[in-house]
Amino acid sequence: MSSQNRQGGNMADNDRFSRRDFFKGMSFIAGGAALGVAAGPGTALGADGQDPVGAEMLDYPVQGLETETSRPITVAVMGAGARGRTYARYAKLFPHAMKIVAVSDINRQRCLAMADTYGVEGNRCYGDFHEMLAAGRIADAMIIALPDNLHCEPAMEAMAQGYDLLLEKPMAQTEQECLNLLKRQRETGAVVGVCHVLRYAPYFRALKAAIDDGLAGEVVSVQHMEPIEYAHMAHSYVRGNWHSAKATTPIILAKSCHDLDIIKWFLGRRCEAVSAEGSLIHFRRENAPQGAPARCTDGCPHEATCPYSAIDIYVRRHKHLYVFDLPKDCPREDLLEKLRTTDYGRCVYKCGNDQCDHYVANLRFEGGVTAAFSMEAFTPWGGRRTRIMGTRGFIEGDGTKFTVYDFRTDRQRVWAKKVSEIAAYKGSGHGGGDLALVRDFLKAVDAHDESLLSSSLAASVESHVMGFACERSRLSGTKVPVQVPA
Repeated sequence: MSSQNRQGGNMADNDRFSRRDFFKGMSFIAGGAALGVAAGPGTALGADGQDPVGAEMLDYPVQGLETETSRPITVAVMGAGARGRTYARYAKLFPHAMKIVAVSDINRQRCLAMADTYGVEGNRCYGDFHEMLAAGRIADAMIIALPDNLHCEPAMEAMAQGYDLLLEKPMAQTEQECLNLLKRQRETGAVVGVCHVLRYAPYFRALKAAIDDGLAGEVVSVQHMEPIEYAHMAHSYVRGNWHSAKATTPIILAKSCHDLDIIKWFLGRRCEAVSAEGSLIHFRRENAPQGAPARCTDGCPHEATCPYSAIDIYVRRHKHLYVFDLPKDCPREDLLEKLRTTDYGRCVYKCGNDQCDHYVANLRFEGGVTAAFSMEAFTPWGGRRTRIMGTRGFIEGDGTKFTVYDFRTDRQRVWAKKVSEIAAYKGSGHGGGDLALVRDFLKAVDAHDESLLSSSLAASVESHVMGFACERSRLSGTKVPVQVPA
């Protein structure tokens, strides 16, 4: 191709383009004048990437985070890491509804820090989770926010002791363990909420309402993508706690059981069969650039250009620093020391990891409705992307706003409430879903009514079974039926 063509073609082509754009612009202005509408920040992009004229704003409301309970619900927190701290924060915001009375963590520093924050008595600070369980029932409810391989055992015992539970996902490492948990919950009558936090995020609740209200007609198919984001993948699933599928759970559960759950929730139908593909392509020892040492801090000759450099991610960009339990604005040298002495400083090609870095699954639901799911490590951003194909319309969302397109009228309606700008929601992760989950959990415990929870244990088991079926399909190269016992 000539340089002239690369830069825009010949003069005739440019002339045609200019006149076409001119008349397109004139019709846009005329349309806006006739409707009395001006394009502005509140409008959404149309199907052609342009701002639609007069897009109507959908007004599905954002529920407040505060709840009223008959008394403060006492809570024991098992696991004072990032997730445990996130859920515990509700007690700081709304102490009339929730009171932290016990903490367990094998990291003594974390345990004492949480105890100090919430005024927990010294004799209620435990190490290993067995110590807390040995004390018997010391609270109304328990939050289990331990590593994946330590969810099932304490949950089974806690329910036997009479606790209501907020159980971090995935609920267990095997399908049978999930079913055992459901059996125990039915035997004890415990209120158990599984931390499928997306169900509680205002964006996803509004999207679910739009689907249920029939704004797209009958749903025929769904496309849903989870872009993990390249640095998050390196942090959590290559270097981090979830680098090993065998030690924790396969990434379709460790990361994406949220997504399988949200697809099923949107559709409200039973999943009948799945077919999945995926593998670990990039983060392998054979892909390490020549001369790369075991750690990024060991004078790696590629550190200045590697997108996965631990020095760049943690020291320069200050991402994911919560894992280091360091004070804010700590000296650079303290961060470098963490990289020298923990897995977070290892070369991403030499971490002994086995999680897939890309994963796709096709799912068939009752009535022939289908869904296509894609989990991707290699993206510059996170935030779920969803497309709903219905008989009367189309919905497209990016995790913060969605647009509904009506086939018959060409009408476009947008939901785009800025949840992060609502005072109570600031700092609540997963689009506000983290603390909204705690709100509903406390309400359910207070009323002893599991129906007040969207993500009850019974509701969550099926999406876990879907995840295990996906992994069997991926490994066997076959379509796998999904069977959930009644």
